[in-house]
Amino acid sequence: MFSWLGTDDRRRKDPEVFQTVSDGLKKLYKTKLLPLEEHYRFHEFHSPALEDADFDNKPMVLLVGQYSTGKTTFIRYLLEQDFPGMRIGPEPTTDSFIAVMHGDVEGIIPGNALVVDPKKPFRKLNAFGNAFLNRFVCAQLPNAVLESISVIDTPGILSGEKQRISRGYDFAAVLEWFAERVDRIILLFDAHKLDISDEFSEVIKALKNHEDKMRVVLNKADQIETQQLMRVYGALMWSLGKIVNTPEVIRVYIGSFWSHPLLIPDNRKLFEAEEQDLFRDIQSLPRNAALRKLNDLIKRARLAKVHAYIISSLKKEMPSVFGKDNKKKELVNNLAEIYGRIEREHQISPGDFPNLKRMQDQLQAQDFSKFQPLKSKLLEVVDDMLAHDIAQLMVLVRQEETQRPVQMVKGGAFEGTLHGPFGHGYGEGAGEGIDDAEWVVARDKPMYDEIFYTLSPVDGKITGANAKKEMVRSKLPNSVLGKIWKLADIDKDGMLDDEEFALANHLIKVKLEGHELPSELPAHLLPPSKRKIAE
Repeated sequence: MFSWLGTDDRRRKDPEVFQTVSDGLKKLYKTKLLPLEEHYRFHEFHSPALEDADFDNKPMVLLVGQYSTGKTTFIRYLLEQDFPGMRIGPEPTTDSFIAVMHGDVEGIIPGNALVVDPKKPFRKLNAFGNAFLNRFVCAQLPNAVLESISVIDTPGILSGEKQRISRGYDFAAVLEWFAERVDRIILLFDAHKLDISDEFSEVIKALKNHEDKMRVVLNKADQIETQQLMRVYGALMWSLGKIVNTPEVIRVYIGSFWSHPLLIPDNRKLFEAEEQDLFRDIQSLPRNAALRKLNDLIKRARLAKVHAYIISSLKKEMPSVFGKDNKKKELVNNLAEIYGRIEREHQISPGDFPNLKRMQDQLQAQDFSKFQPLKSKLLEVVDDMLAHDIAQLMVLVRQEETQRPVQMVKGGAFEGTLHGPFGHGYGEGAGEGIDDAEWVVARDKPMYDEIFYTLSPVDGKITGANAKKEMVRSKLPNSVLGKIWKLADIDKDGMLDDEEFALANHLIKVKLEGHELPSELPAHLLPPSKRKIAE
């Protein structure tokens, strides 16, 4: 009796079993979320249905900016080679969306052929029509960087009526489509002529709900002096604060991303440090790709649930026979009240609701009589997915991360600074003297010896208490001084001889100059008399 109840309970207690994260995402979407989306016409309002290629594709980086901010040059800098269809100039040169992807043979695939390829994640772009597809190509080439990521180059954002009239397709809608599917969105600005046009502002607003993917690059920063750069950076942050309505500040990377000499090299170290930070961020994308897709599926499921409540509420309010048109106008005008009621009844966060104005515009063209009433079973399945299956996939994500080798973007500009004397920070801080024949600490050792012999050494060594009296003069926190002690006390006897004391002072100097301490003592910092002990 009531065997169906027991089966349902068992199913809820025992989530689905998946072999891989990618397979799990596909199965959950097709069996649990897609039926809800189709029933309430989610795809007509928000985003087309997902396909297998959306779950299988490599991480993608979307570059957005006004013309002549260096988007195409940035890709050229990363790849360290030209790609098919590349055009660079001060005028608006890139007039197409170019998906730069890995391929065994160099060549270009036109948009109409691209949207029928089931292995590429672009099939749903077909909805934007020929005006867009004639301006969309895929540039394929064999390149080590593209083995791990793909890059989407976009047309430079124009100003005035050019943006709205000459495109022939909904530029902001296309960018929004890409924003939902990419792993990183990089907004490029030109430090030499900083300006956020109304059109660029609208594009950034269209990328709302994807702030977690956004990064900002203030490019061509070598063309202005340090004082001007500070002012430009401040102006950019102020402008972004007005457009991107988030309490958190978007990460801004300052640099000059091309292979030419720096025009004003004053901020070279800053540019190198910023470049390394940006590279690390991009290199992490393959490692976090599965987690990003899982996160996007959760966001999509939450939106689909809210959409179902909205559509079913509108259906419930519609009269069965007379006065449908007037009631429809009334409901559209009072949509904010319907949002508020749904929010209270179902305890839904206001941030989960779609944009009110846009939803009202879309509803004007819809036939409310074709909307479906609330079907609790479909919503329960999605709730079950979010409560149980997603948790299991999270565990699987961590398992895959530990079992697979570390995935990082390699090749191109990512290789140039990894090894050798041009690696970031080479020969600086704790790395100073790495190539010297003599011990680098010996330069200042006479000065450190004078202090050492005032600290009452016994048998050539000073106690930890006496060393502490001198080391705390640096005003560094105890946690830092404790790490320095651990690095300097090479023979681990709880005391410091003159070489170890000199080494401790050298490491204090490194830290006071703003450099990080090494986790292990580099070989070139080992005192000469202690090198046999270390071996």
